[in-house]
Amino acid sequence: MSYISGARSVPDEQVRIASTKMDGIGPKKAIQVRYRLGISGNIKMNELTKSQIDQIEQMISQDHVVHWELKRGERADIERLISISRYRGIRHQDGSPLRGQRTHTNARTCRKQIRK
Repeated sequence: MSYISGARSVPDEQVRIASTKMDGIGPKKAIQVRYRLGISGNIKMNELTKSQIDQIEQMISQDHVVHWELKRGERADIERLISISRYRGIRHQDGSPLRGQRTHTNARTCRKQIRK
């Protein structure tokens, strides 16, 4: 089992599918990375050489914001909203739905403390 940019890659999956398991890499970016490196479409992760895995990791880290960097940025955005007391920041702090969803009968997953 190998790690690419901090995300675990499954050895029996194709490169484009295994790349999408990383946060911040979708199907389109995974295909772009594969084409830029000249990797075949149906090659699996366990068939890649060490140098190819290093090239994939290097290209992803240069061109894209992934995994911990992406999560750190999201958390910083939420902290900023909380610090300036925006409505969305207060909803984040309370653990309530942010985007206008109904809370009278639904939203049980985000209101775990209220449930009786």
